Amino acid sequence: MKRFYKSIFSLFWVLVLMIPMEITSHGQNLIDGVQLFTDQKYPQALDIFKALTDSDPQNDAAWYYRGLSEFYTRKAAEAEVSLRNAIALDSTNYWYRDRLAVLYSAMRQPARAIREYEKLLEDFPKKTDIYYSLVNAYMQTGQMDKVLETLTNIETIQGKTDQTVMTRFNILMQQGKADEAYAVLREYNDEYISAQVLTMLGDHEISAYHDSLAIAYYNEALNLDKDYSPARLGIAEAYRVTRQYDKYFPSLNDILSDKSIGAEAKNSYIQALMQHTEQRFFQNYQKQLDSSINLSLSVHPSDSALTETAAVYYYRTGRPEKTKELFRSNMTNNPDNIGTAVTYLQVLSTLQEWDELSKESREAFKRFPSEPGFLEMASSAEYNQGNYEEVIHLSEEMLQHAKGDSTVTLYALSTMGDMYHQIGNSKMAYKTYEKALKVNPDYAPVLNNYAYYLSVEGKNLGKAYKMSKKTIEQEPDNATYLDTFGWILHLQGKDIEAKPMFKHAMLYGGKDSSTILEHYAIILEALGENDLAASYRLQAKNKAAEEEKAEQNQ
Repeated sequence: MKRFYKSIFSLFWVLVLMIPMEITSHGQNLIDGVQLFTDQKYPQALDIFKALTDSDPQNDAAWYYRGLSEFYTRKAAEAEVSLRNAIALDSTNYWYRDRLAVLYSAMRQPARAIREYEKLLEDFPKKTDIYYSLVNAYMQTGQMDKVLETLTNIETIQGKTDQTVMTRFNILMQQGKADEAYAVLREYNDEYISAQVLTMLGDHEISAYHDSLAIAYYNEALNLDKDYSPARLGIAEAYRVTRQYDKYFPSLNDILSDKSIGAEAKNSYIQALMQHTEQRFFQNYQKQLDSSINLSLSVHPSDSALTETAAVYYYRTGRPEKTKELFRSNMTNNPDNIGTAVTYLQVLSTLQEWDELSKESREAFKRFPSEPGFLEMASSAEYNQGNYEEVIHLSEEMLQHAKGDSTVTLYALSTMGDMYHQIGNSKMAYKTYEKALKVNPDYAPVLNNYAYYLSVEGKNLGKAYKMSKKTIEQEPDNATYLDTFGWILHLQGKDIEAKPMFKHAMLYGGKDSSTILEHYAIILEALGENDLAASYRLQAKNKAAEEEKAEQNQ
C-alpha cells in the first residue's frame, strides 16, 4: 500500500516562524540559531538554543528550535522535553504541537502521535495535513476502520481524490471486501474521471472474463491519456486472454519499444506472463515471443533485471546457450554487481560446464577477493571433473583468505580431508580432519566422514563410534549419519542395535542410496532375516544401476 506523501523529515522543514520581537541580543541570537538550523548545522544551532533557554526559559521559540535541533542530533528524549516546554509556553501554536506528534512518529510511538494529532484536530478541524498524518498513524497501528473514517473526513473537506479513493480501495481489499472496494472505484468513476481508476476497473473485468467491458474501460483510460502504460498493457493483455494474437503482439511490441516506459514495468509484465501462462502458449508463439523479448532488450540493453528475465525465458523454452549468453552479458555489463556474477556461475553449474565454471569462478574471486565462496564454486567444478589435487589446492587458497572465518575454515579443511581420502592418502585425510575438529569439535560433516573412513579401514572403531554417535545426536533423521553409525555398530558385532538405525534411515531418504540399502541387507542377513535381506539387496542393485546411469549422463 502506498503511504501518504508526508514524511518525517520533510515535516521538519518549516519556514521560520514570524515571531514579533525586538532585535535584542536574545532576538539576534535566535535569528543566528535559526540560520544555522536552516543551513543544517544542527550541533552549532543547538548550542545557541541551549544558551537561549538557559538565559531566558520563557522563550518558547528557542525551546521549539532547540527541540528540532536535538532531534536532528539524535537526541529524541531531549527533543520531546524541549518541544513540550515550547507547547507549555504557547499551546495555541500549531507547529509546536504538530512537531511533537511527528517526533513520536519518528520514535515509533504511533499511539502517542495519534493522541497529539487528535487533540490538534479539535483545535484545527479544517487542517487537512492533520488528517493525512492521522491516516499514516492509524495505518501503523492497524486501525483500518479509523483510516476509513478519516478518509471520509478528508473527502468532506476537500473532495475525493485518486489518493483518498485508492487508499480506501486498498484497505477494503485487505479486509477481504472486494465487492465493496470495486464499488468505491465505480462510484468515483461516475463522479470523476481517472485513467488509473479506469484501468483498475478494466483489470478487474478482465479477471472476471468480461473482455468487452474491460477493453472499453482501457480505451476510455487511453482517451484520457494515450500514453498511460498500465492501460496499454491492460488492453494488450485483454487481446491475449481473448486469443486475438494478431492484435496482441503488435500492441505488446508497441509498449516494449516505447522508451518512455521504464524497464521495470516491462520486466514485471514479462515475468507475470511467464508465471501465469501455460507452456503451450510459449511453444506455439515462440517466434513472436522471441521478437518481443529481444525488442525489450534492445531498448534497455543494460538493465540487469530485464536481461535476467529474458535469460530465464530462453531457459524455460529449452535454449540453454542463449540463456548462458544473456547471463554472461549481464555479468559483463555489471562488473561490480556480485549478484550477476553468482547467477552466471550458477547457470554454468546447472549446465554442468565445469571447465568454464572453474575459470569464471576464479575470475570472479579476483574481482571480489573478500568472497571465498567463489573459490568454493571453482572447487566444485574441479571435483566434478575428478581433479582432486586441484580441489586441495583451492581449499588451501581458501584457508589463506579465511581470516578467522570459522565457517570458511571448516569447509576448506573438511573438503581437503575428503580429497586426501579420494587420492588414497588416509594419513593426510585424518590429519586434516583433526585440524578441522580443533576449530569445531562438533562439526558433524567431518565427524561423520572421519568415522566412516575409519570404519571402512577397520581402524579405531571405538573412536569412530564416539564421533558418529555425536552426529546422530545432532541430526537424528540424517540417513547418511544413521548409516555410518549403524555400520560401525555392525562392525562391532552389534547388529541388533544396528537394525533400528537402518530402519529409521529408510524413512528419511535411505532408500535413495545403494550403499545404505546394501548395508541394511547385510545387517538383516546377519540377523537371519534372509527374505527381507534379499528384498533390500535387490533394491540396492537397482538403485546402483540408476546411480551409474545418472553419472554417465552427467
